[in-house]
Amino acid sequence: MTIHREGYKSIAIATLIFGAINVPVYFFLSASVMWLCHIVFIVTLALLLFLISFFRIPNRLLTIKDGAVVAPADGKVVVIEETTDLEYFNDKRLQVSIFMSPANVHVNRNPIDGEVVYNQYHKGKYLVAWHPKSSTENERHSVVIQNGDTRILVKQIAGALAKRIINYLQVGQKVKQTEEMGFIKFGSRVDMLLPVGTKVHVELNQAVQGGVTIIATL
Repeated sequence: MTIHREGYKSIAIATLIFGAINVPVYFFLSASVMWLCHIVFIVTLALLLFLISFFRIPNRLLTIKDGAVVAPADGKVVVIEETTDLEYFNDKRLQVSIFMSPANVHVNRNPIDGEVVYNQYHKGKYLVAWHPKSSTENERHSVVIQNGDTRILVKQIAGALAKRIINYLQVGQKVKQTEEMGFIKFGSRVDMLLPVGTKVHVELNQAVQGGVTIIATL
């Protein structure tokens, strides 16, 4: 396991805060209320370890397969339905959405090989990520990757806790399946808009792993 580069600053600041809290607590209170010092230490250490785990990148055997759409994120499948896309395609698409809890790995990965033909950031609200309108009203970053005649739109969507969406892609860039496309801090959701008729291999409420689980085949 490694730590994602997006976490270096956050972890450094959290470590300083951990020390700034515990050093004076032990210095002033250890002689009289050692039990309180232990509680403060355990609670702050647990929070620091949770933060570190949030930025983890586990060692995985990633799935590279032509014709497959690989999960762009860890989490739980919360939507599989046809929808009308008004942002890019202006027609019906098959939407598959993955909810990312704060405990999930938060690296986002390219679901297919291809070329980035659309990349757009949208300001918006911070509705809870499972809200039906979060796909169109929340802060989000949309990317369309084209491979041959196939185009897939991937939306990184902010939630009630997620306040920072990071996207590494640019229009015209050639991307590889499972390589990093971005990162969302502190829990959110990723939508994929696939061609209608795409064969889906996952079910609602199924847990998936980013870069590993095959969501669909084209």
